Amino acid sequence: MEAPGGLVLRRWRAGDARAVASAFADPLMRGQSAEPVDCVPAAERWTAAREDRWAAGSAYSFAVVDGADAVLGQVCVGPVDRRHGTGWVSYWTTAAARGRGVASHACRALARWAFDDAGLFRLELGHRVNNPASCRVARAAGFAVEGRQRQKLAYEGVRYDVELHARLATDPEPAAR
Repeated sequence: MEAPGGLVLRRWRAGDARAVASAFADPLMRGQSAEPVDCVPAAERWTAAREDRWAAGSAYSFAVVDGADAVLGQVCVGPVDRRHGTGWVSYWTTAAARGRGVASHACRALARWAFDDAGLFRLELGHRVNNPASCRVARAAGFAVEGRQRQKLAYEGVRYDVELHARLATDPEPAAR
């Protein structure tokens, strides 16, 4: 699916493993996966897991690529709760794509897809409070701040508060930037 800024959201492919391994080699990305993605075989397992979750209907992950099909990041909605029509949104970008609006454009497109095609009503996301860039992405994609979870996450022995955001299918589309 097309997204603003000349971006395309598409399903992950096995051939994306090298790009995924490269993305997770970035120090900012190393702790962002439940399992380490520190080599191409681990990245192959990571991409296969995205496909398995899609097939199960539990999560929908999209590679965010440019016009040349170069991987710039990921947007995902999952886990999905069909009973309540909710999903958790996550995103990341490669180091080269950061600061260019890639994540916010992709999150806007993902939200529209989740509401229109996946039939969800409420999307939620959270970010560490010491990550202002992620907060800017959430706000630019139309996610309103709803609260804070104290000391929810732990990275390398340090606990972090998480700011919660949500967007409803009935919310207005965010203004284009």
